[in-house]
Amino acid sequence: MPDLSTNCAGIKSPNPFWLASAPPTNSGLQVQRAFGAGWGGAVWKTLGQPIQNVSSRFGATTIRGVQAAGFNNIELITDRSLEVNFREVAETKRLFPKHAVVVSLMVESREEWRDIIKRSIDAGADGLELNFGCPHGMCERGMGSAVGQEPKINQEITSWAVEYSTVPVLVKLTPNVGNIVPHGMAARRGGAHGVSLINTIKSIISVDIDRFVPEPRVAGLSTNGGYCGAAVKPIALHMVAALAREKDFGIPISGIGGISNWRDAVEFILLGSSSVQVCTEVMLRGYRVVEDMLEGLTEYMRTHNFATIDQMVGRAVPAFAEWGDLDLNYETVAKIDANKCIGCHVCVAACHDGAHQCIHPSTNGTRVPTVDESECVGCNLCQIVCPVPGCITMEEVKNGFQPATWNDHVTNHKPLRPKKGAH
Repeated sequence: MPDLSTNCAGIKSPNPFWLASAPPTNSGLQVQRAFGAGWGGAVWKTLGQPIQNVSSRFGATTIRGVQAAGFNNIELITDRSLEVNFREVAETKRLFPKHAVVVSLMVESREEWRDIIKRSIDAGADGLELNFGCPHGMCERGMGSAVGQEPKINQEITSWAVEYSTVPVLVKLTPNVGNIVPHGMAARRGGAHGVSLINTIKSIISVDIDRFVPEPRVAGLSTNGGYCGAAVKPIALHMVAALAREKDFGIPISGIGGISNWRDAVEFILLGSSSVQVCTEVMLRGYRVVEDMLEGLTEYMRTHNFATIDQMVGRAVPAFAEWGDLDLNYETVAKIDANKCIGCHVCVAACHDGAHQCIHPSTNGTRVPTVDESECVGCNLCQIVCPVPGCITMEEVKNGFQPATWNDHVTNHKPLRPKKGAH
């Protein structure tokens, strides 16, 4: 059987699935139930000076029938006393000594950082996560993303934490920046043992069009919150991969953002994450979602001959290139399986209205559309909209042209195949 245990920046856990710092890790009893269900680690809901949260505080959006595909919150850090939190951290670590207990922290002054780090370690924390990502409420107070968006401040506070800590320090990065790399590099320069990303994205989830108020409503007003859930996964994958392929970065990553199942987790691991954190899916479905994640990851590793998580980490990173490095002479065309086609013609509408007008209704009396391969540019839109799995495939064309990138074409004058779909 594959070994699912992992070591992320010196923080060891029996499997790579951690709960992210959020409502599911608000108390010791919750984290203990999660560990009992199979989670390998948990990042405690952010500790700092306890605050008063608002009501209501969550919002969600439905995308093409998928309930809560996008999720939003305006909740802040812990509203429970530090004494109670640290007592529960200690009790949880006593009951589950082999599981990773990481404590998320957010305070202001150097003295506050020194004090809360000491108390976290005394309580038994296996690692610390510095919350430099919260995009609402705390950033207005000079914390959260207000730190994460300023590399110099990020580096400075990280260096304080590393100086005071005897356990690994992760920096949780904000996605509310134009380029994640300078911010990851700032954490590295500050001495961070690793980073976690992404935190939530600054957002307004929706507007009540009868009351004329954004959601969620708090006494007739609202504010921007943090966007998360399955909808943010592509953004998170890009930022994780951008750091993983940066040659001067080189520290571990805990991946976060829209992980809903084992496949999502595998994608994050292949793009450089040595642990993955989950929040929204647990809020929607409960702790037991980890059972399918563990089973799916185990079977994936078995069928792909991975004995350990380390063998998977970053395997897809070399294939993440710049646009100018892609082969412009590589060519595919759409093929429709007549035996699977149901004649819905969704591909025809999509191709004619949104692509290159190369798929046409059949003219021979059958239900199967025809593909004009001389005009097909291999854009994949037909395959994406087709409701029948495997009915439309994109197949490579042997066109006789040697591989050529844009850079090759410009600098070495390598010929490019003729353009298609230019009518």
